[in-house]
Amino acid sequence: MHKSIQLSQKLGGKIEICSKVKLTKKTLPILYTPGVAEVSKAIAKDKKLSKIYTMRKNTVAVISDGSAVLGLGNIGPEAGLPVMEGKALLFKELGGVDAIPIVLATQDTEEIIKTIKYLAPTFGGINLEDISAPRCFEIEERLKKELDIPVFHDDQHGTAIVVLAGLINALKVVKKDLAKIKIVISGTGAAGVAIAKLLLKAGAKHIVMLDRMGIIYKERTGGLNGSKMEIAHITNPHNLKGNVRDALTGADVFIGVSAPNILTEEDISKMNKNSIIFAMANPIPEIMPERAKAGGARIVATGRSDYANQINNVLAFPGIFRGALDNNVKIITDEHKIKVAKAIASLIKKPNSGKIIPEALDKKVAKKVASVFRK
Repeated sequence: MHKSIQLSQKLGGKIEICSKVKLTKKTLPILYTPGVAEVSKAIAKDKKLSKIYTMRKNTVAVISDGSAVLGLGNIGPEAGLPVMEGKALLFKELGGVDAIPIVLATQDTEEIIKTIKYLAPTFGGINLEDISAPRCFEIEERLKKELDIPVFHDDQHGTAIVVLAGLINALKVVKKDLAKIKIVISGTGAAGVAIAKLLLKAGAKHIVMLDRMGIIYKERTGGLNGSKMEIAHITNPHNLKGNVRDALTGADVFIGVSAPNILTEEDISKMNKNSIIFAMANPIPEIMPERAKAGGARIVATGRSDYANQINNVLAFPGIFRGALDNNVKIITDEHKIKVAKAIASLIKKPNSGKIIPEALDKKVAKKVASVFRK
């Protein structure tokens, strides 16, 4: 039996709810009836007070439909719950944010939006998790417009932020300019699309994206949903066609959020000198670091904790919600995301090929990220 299963069986989950105040005969009438009625009457007159007087002040919902869990795919809500519990644990331990895991027994876009809107009065923020593309794009955008609390799809934006943070420092090491390099992104799901959009916002000019059918370009027939059609019009400025090897020729950066073992040493050798590889498929990356370096890569990052330069969303989301809750931020903007990436990158004072990003459990990170949201 795996250690994770043994521990889960022993504990019955990873989190619990505790009282902030000791319950006694003296505190009971203050914490509950009759005293609690005064709090309820105050909120009834001004609903905004619920964000000050209740758990909303420091609580987010971690919500998933179980359709795109880790590298496991569409495994359903019950199987996704342990991952949401783990996310809640990280929120508390690193950001001091209380988080409630919620899994939904539907994968219908409208039903998910409706359900989250019904739940919203309980929470100060919504962290969407492990919802498959392209549905996740509409769900997030609709909720951002229709709710007055921050909504953040971590698979998209958390990944994009930490990638940008790592890339900022990697480019310092190799002395290259974001606006002048060629970037190849493999994977056009939630993470890949968000990475491309954020890098463009940050100043990238030349991005080529690939899905299972190869390079995405404007006139390609087949395999282009609405999200990919949008991407086709803002990337691939030279209208390149072909496969991943064609894309990598003359590239400076490869970012993988796709599938294991899709690259070889020969593929890496087609890239420009001092190439940067972010191979983030989990648990097995697009190319193992040893092979990438043998192919000529100068800097290699993965999503794994057993190699240097782990690109991990935990560097972003605890601090983002800490800052958003503390400063009553209703929308987490692209400007916020870029500032967060720069804040994370700034914690590495002298980046080198083996150290471009802080350690995943570095508690200084969340405080630094939260400071971005101060008004």
